[in-house]
Amino acid sequence: MKYLKSLYVQVIIGIILGIIAGWQFPGFNETAKLISETFINMIKMVIAPVIFFTIVLGIAGAGDMKKVGRVGLKAFIYFEVVTTLALVIGLVTANLVKPGANVAVNTASDASKAKVAEYVSESQHMDWGKFFSHIVPHNVVEAFSTGDILQVLFFSILFGVGLKMLGEKGHSLTGTFEKINQVLFNILKIVMKLSPIAAFGGMAFTIGKYGFGTIIALGKLLLTFYLTGFLFIFVVLNLVCIYYKINLWKLLGYIKEELLIVLGASSSEAALPSIMQKLTAAGCEKEVVGLVIPTGYSFNLDGTTIYLSMATIFLAQAFNIPLSLGQQLTILGILLLTSKGAAGVTGSGFIVLASTLTAMKVIPLEGLALLFGVDRFMSEGRAIVNIIGNTIATVVIAKSENEIDMERYRMVVEKKTTRLI
Repeated sequence: MKYLKSLYVQVIIGIILGIIAGWQFPGFNETAKLISETFINMIKMVIAPVIFFTIVLGIAGAGDMKKVGRVGLKAFIYFEVVTTLALVIGLVTANLVKPGANVAVNTASDASKAKVAEYVSESQHMDWGKFFSHIVPHNVVEAFSTGDILQVLFFSILFGVGLKMLGEKGHSLTGTFEKINQVLFNILKIVMKLSPIAAFGGMAFTIGKYGFGTIIALGKLLLTFYLTGFLFIFVVLNLVCIYYKINLWKLLGYIKEELLIVLGASSSEAALPSIMQKLTAAGCEKEVVGLVIPTGYSFNLDGTTIYLSMATIFLAQAFNIPLSLGQQLTILGILLLTSKGAAGVTGSGFIVLASTLTAMKVIPLEGLALLFGVDRFMSEGRAIVNIIGNTIATVVIAKSENEIDMERYRMVVEKKTTRLI
């Protein structure tokens, strides 16, 4: 019975019960959706203040401001290299496996086609210049109220630098912020106790609304996507871990509860504050965690980029449209831009796909309707790959900057103790 006290076990039970409930009682899906969304809203409630206080305290406590800039630059370079690899892997795998071959293109419902029209309309109004200018909030309160991660991140960095410039005068404020941050994480601990219920709701909604039939209809695409995500984690990211002498399996074991919560909630945001807390507890410096994790949630979405490249090739195969090497390289170039430009936008995956297909002018836009049913099943995989990618990025960048207490990391993550001789 002691195992039932483990949050990890409770979340697994919640997922299993959710699958059964969605299968046996499909009419329960709207209530289940409400349960899942309520939990995600409770997490989002603390995301903005957690990011703010973590970054401010990290920068205010940093010894060298040049280091903060260096960490930010390293993070962006790392993000760009890794997401490019993810795009390439998605393209190559889709070409080899051909998940779109022999798929019936007339299976989309009228409702799905109507949704496609909405996403196409949104993609046509996307302005990449405005996206970058949008990073600077015109109203700080609004940035916090809407939970815009990039805007909160931008303001937090400036506030942290301003507090750092106060010197000793700012120590009292720093102390107050430390206490507030502790309160926020105590709130998070309370909310996380509800994660098994959220996992139940998320899975019940997914199975109840879309059913197992959708999985069978587009099973090859689903299987190919998950296989590609698996290879990306255990080959590409594992090689990065090996180079930096990090045990990938131990790190995944350390964040197993967060991975299950993400699986149940189908959103990587559900585990954002918890991951920040765990990485700090594992010895990573606050300013590194505060800079890399929130930025990664917008610019290091490895799972999403794999999905985008694979979905584009899938649609071309479904419509029997052969794409030349030049056209596929063009897709790669477009996605390198569009996958960043729609960060934080609701339904961003479909908006990015719509804008990419619009730019290509080769693949019919109505093909997006084919993906609606199976997208929910892939969103869980995307979220898991995203959170693993950002966790590894934080540890790697912290280690490259010597901003991680490796003795503490080994004790907390790898469960190793140091022997005194």
